Amino acid sequence: MTEPTPVTPLDTGGHLPAEHLAGPRVLVDERLATRLAGVCSSVTRSDDVRSEAGRDWWPLAIGWATSGEVPALPAVVARPTTVDEVAAVLAVCNEAGVPVTATGGRSGVCGAAVPVFGGVSLDLVGLSGIGDVDETSLLARVGAGTFGPDLEDGLHTHGLTLGHWPQSMALSTVGGWVACRGAGQYSTRYGKIEDMVAGLEVVLADGTVVTVGGHGPRAATGPDLTQLFVGSEGTLGVVTEATLRLHPVPAGQARRAFGFASFAEGLDACRRTLARGATPAVLRLYDATESGRSFDQGGTNVLVVLDEADPVLVDATMAVVDDECRQADRLDDALAERWLAQRNDVSALAPLWRAGVVVDTVEVAGRWSVLPGLYHDVLHALESVEGTLVASSHQSHAYPDGACLYFTFAGRQPFDDDRVPGAASPGGMGAPAAPTAATRTWGEAYYRAAWDAVTTTTLDAGAAISHHHGIGLNRARFLPTALGAGFGVLQSMKDALDPHGILNPGKLGLSTPFGEPGWPG
Repeated sequence: MTEPTPVTPLDTGGHLPAEHLAGPRVLVDERLATRLAGVCSSVTRSDDVRSEAGRDWWPLAIGWATSGEVPALPAVVARPTTVDEVAAVLAVCNEAGVPVTATGGRSGVCGAAVPVFGGVSLDLVGLSGIGDVDETSLLARVGAGTFGPDLEDGLHTHGLTLGHWPQSMALSTVGGWVACRGAGQYSTRYGKIEDMVAGLEVVLADGTVVTVGGHGPRAATGPDLTQLFVGSEGTLGVVTEATLRLHPVPAGQARRAFGFASFAEGLDACRRTLARGATPAVLRLYDATESGRSFDQGGTNVLVVLDEADPVLVDATMAVVDDECRQADRLDDALAERWLAQRNDVSALAPLWRAGVVVDTVEVAGRWSVLPGLYHDVLHALESVEGTLVASSHQSHAYPDGACLYFTFAGRQPFDDDRVPGAASPGGMGAPAAPTAATRTWGEAYYRAAWDAVTTTTLDAGAAISHHHGIGLNRARFLPTALGAGFGVLQSMKDALDPHGILNPGKLGLSTPFGEPGWPG
């Protein structure tokens, strides 16, 4: 069984870390702990286990970790290995009114796996492995705790692939992909996870196990209950198994790289390519800032194209790409291989935070008609936030009606009292030697201001505030505005399926009986 990978070590001196988020905590007394241990094969109060269960890859928590803090701690961690154990744990907690936060690889970057009210952290990585594989229908049943590499290794023995390759591939699980409505980097060819899920096994708050979907393609059996749980981030039910749509391992591959004079011209070439029905697996456009940083091509806007499919489809797809990019500069195809080799590298993230540089990425999605303006408006909004060092963007996932824009920002405190000259940071400017209480407070303020700038600008453009990272805790304050009157529908579903509010409370901006989650402060 693979264990979750922590983003950065916790410096606690051997003690239980402090909790950064203020707010009420629900304890688990000895009687309840004994009941849980009676229905689940592993229930622990270990300081080490609880410490790691108190955080995910939310970048803001990296800064807190440098001072020995985690966002919040669960009272206990339960590690079921069967769906019956999951059902029993939920039934006990539902009766007792104890919050339950389901987790997998904890690779999310919006705080969705943080147990903000304590209670029980439900670690699902024990529910792993590939079940039935229908090679004729190209379907497989997969445990929610299955990590990405284990899934692909198992499918390859059947000559099959899911085609889902997120940046967090080695760190994330099937259940996490489903919970946050995730996307792989090859989504233009294979779709996002919601396109890959044919059915789910889900445990409701009271322990009821339900199976939704999976009985046939394009079924007209009322509303699609499968999609009700995809993207619900553990607030409506706990996903324990998914039936996934598969593909034969592709025999054909191709690579391209182009340079465009402007980001808008590159966007339009992507749009035209997809409008003609070509769907290359990867169609990623980098602005001049990111082209310089990632490819040493700062004078242009680099478009990286990769495809994999039947050779006939690959040839046809790349013919359309070549035609629509004929006005651009043809660059060395090795740039595509360079992207492929570096695509999952996030090694610079933790060192920047430890150096006092606040850095994060924000992915949003919009129609082609709004993307050029959205690109310029969001960068302007970020650059207007005091302390911003650099702001950049790339188009990461594209579809016939629009695409995802991925914004990166980095900033630091706008005052000089604990700066050291010459410390490395974006733009070659100095940064604090080590975070202090003052710089951490500033870091939160800058971080929130940057996120407000991106998200409010996105909302003003009528675009989607998330494409694949989900909502979690970090984006929760924006979801009521993003959904409008539809947010009330979501709250009604939450109330009906989880009347005691125990499932991942504090997330998606939903009301909770336990109080305020402590973020934003």
